Amino acid sequence: MQSDVQRHVVVIGGGIAGLSAAASLADRGIRVTLLESGDRLGGRVSAWPTGDGRTMSRGFHAFFRQYYNLRSLLRRADPGLVSLMPVEDYPLQRSDGTRDSFAGLPRTPPFSVLGFMRRSSGFTVRTLARVNIPAAVELLRVSFPETFSRYDGESAAAFLQRLRFPAGARDLALEVFARSFFAHPEHFAAGELIAMFHTYFLGSAEGLLFDVPVDDYDSTLWGPLGSHLHAQGVTTRTGASATSIHLTDGAAIVTTGDERIAADAVVLAADPRAARALVQGLDAAGGAQWREQVCRTQNAPPFTVVRLWLDTLVDESRPAFVGTSGYGPVDNVTVLERFEQGAATWSAGHRGSVIELHAYACDATVGLDPCAAARLVARMERELHRIYPETASAATLHREILVRDDCPVITPEEWAARPGVVTPWSRLVLAGDAVRCDYPVALMERAATTGILAADRLLAGWGLAGHDVWTVPMSGLLARPRARRDHAPREENVTTSAGLRRCQPTRSQSG
Repeated sequence: MQSDVQRHVVVIGGGIAGLSAAASLADRGIRVTLLESGDRLGGRVSAWPTGDGRTMSRGFHAFFRQYYNLRSLLRRADPGLVSLMPVEDYPLQRSDGTRDSFAGLPRTPPFSVLGFMRRSSGFTVRTLARVNIPAAVELLRVSFPETFSRYDGESAAAFLQRLRFPAGARDLALEVFARSFFAHPEHFAAGELIAMFHTYFLGSAEGLLFDVPVDDYDSTLWGPLGSHLHAQGVTTRTGASATSIHLTDGAAIVTTGDERIAADAVVLAADPRAARALVQGLDAAGGAQWREQVCRTQNAPPFTVVRLWLDTLVDESRPAFVGTSGYGPVDNVTVLERFEQGAATWSAGHRGSVIELHAYACDATVGLDPCAAARLVARMERELHRIYPETASAATLHREILVRDDCPVITPEEWAARPGVVTPWSRLVLAGDAVRCDYPVALMERAATTGILAADRLLAGWGLAGHDVWTVPMSGLLARPRARRDHAPREENVTTSAGLRRCQPTRSQSG
């Protein structure tokens, strides 16, 4: 039975997961207090000014077309998604001079994969003859969430070795997927890698093409969304770090600074390290095994972002974004003035390019030793000169460097032992890209999806309706018919709509 008393929820974390939870709760008339420890919204996808009209961020993020729930969140403040623009290609450039492209491929699996293989120089009759066919067929027989557990103990690197794909295809899988999770392939779960193969190649018609914001994240995405949430009654407090959570039979109490905020429930959507600290200090009876599960989660190695403002333009033929393989620590290069308005304005005024370099999964010393970080940055800039030779003679007018180690890593350990949205206490739920989710989603989309699921778990307890959650099909092209029918995520107790065509988004309703 629905209560006439307005509920109050504290959401800890103003990143995508926290924003998604706050928006979902506000939809149903819940009073929300959103606490963000930083000085702006966006969490690990934030951006900030650096002076002279320039901005900096934590690095390039691709808004893939399969990010249905993230896009739904953005549409709250931008119904037409005019803040996003398409990047027409996502080439992968290797140091031997070869390049793969995702533009112009058929959109329907398996023709999309066959088209890529036919066009890629990495696939020849000789290399294809070595492929482990039974292992390749596993990619077509996925059925989620069971597939996540099926590969417990196997790393992404071990699966790719077992698959015996050509070296070029392994580069694609390792560089585009495993390393984009900020992880070394040896320490990244095979089940996660296979889920991404399904999401991007074999289970959806959107492929690997994506959109990007037309300007910095703060002005185009999170600023407008924050204004929308404010209009919905959400109280947003930046610069407010939660230091403890206390759960009783009658309330959930969050401490921030000298203040204690009493609420009906808490959504813990902080970054993994902060979430572990809050769980370690959680004042609530029981839940020892669950606490241990949370505290066993790990952070990925450091990543490094270098943004350069050069005094000359790169060649006009350069793509807006290119993934790289064989160029030392550099994983991708972005030419920001090709899509970001602030960078384009600076570029026009100075006749120079704004270039961003990204290195995932760096050596741990980079995050601890400034000298190691300086050596890494120097190496990244030398590799840029190999990738885009015209930059070798350019002068750097400004340089911004960021090193962080606050991203989660999904390791090959038992998938079902990872903490999910539900906790031992009805007044506490989790959200974020580190949280186990039965859908084949990851990164920003997992954050947005678990934010909805966390909110809906609370709403269901109060007799309120939940929200639709969208995903690519939960089964592969060769999955057994029974597995294709019985694919509703179990923990969140949702049901999946039937009758939708394969390779189209599937809607689930939670709550």
